[in-house]
Amino acid sequence: MTTAAAARPLSGPEYRVLVEQAPILIWRSGLDMLCDYFNERWLDFTGRTMEEEMGNGWAEGVHPDDFDRCLEIYTSHFQRQEIFEMEYRLRRHDGEYRWLFDRGVPFYVDGTFEGYIGSCVDVHDRVEAQRAMEAHRREELARLQQLLPMCSWCGKIKNDDGYWQEVAEYLRELGLGMTTHGICQACATRLEASLGE
Repeated sequence: MTTAAAARPLSGPEYRVLVEQAPILIWRSGLDMLCDYFNERWLDFTGRTMEEEMGNGWAEGVHPDDFDRCLEIYTSHFQRQEIFEMEYRLRRHDGEYRWLFDRGVPFYVDGTFEGYIGSCVDVHDRVEAQRAMEAHRREELARLQQLLPMCSWCGKIKNDDGYWQEVAEYLRELGLGMTTHGICQACATRLEASLGE
């Protein structure tokens, strides 16, 4: 039987190592809304110095298409002292823009608001995969809309001979069998009405 290790406070050097080497990018801003700290992971990611990132310097790396949205989210939440979350692209040390998920939280010292602390995680691969899936879905839908002319009133499809027929019948003729997944509410209501007659 194993027992959990007792929690012990971190020493100053241990705490610094934890903050600097954590696998996330960390930033801090003061009451003036300007950033006054970035951890080593942030600086490694951007390839810039602390001095270059300080104040609003870090914002030079934000993708131009994301800048205004990020600024609005940051300033509006800062004024209300509320937690915020956003995704934006930040230029990496090699010049590539990478999508980051940024979460900022207000911090307090002895109950007094002192600014924000934030952490960022690289979510580039997930965002790009989602965008690719959405683009593929839109392409498939556009292709289906061109392949299957459908009546906007009854939902029947015009077949290759120019006749209107039910979707299931059309797909069966193409050898694309279809599995049903229940009955929609409108059909259920019609069925109940017809059984009651």
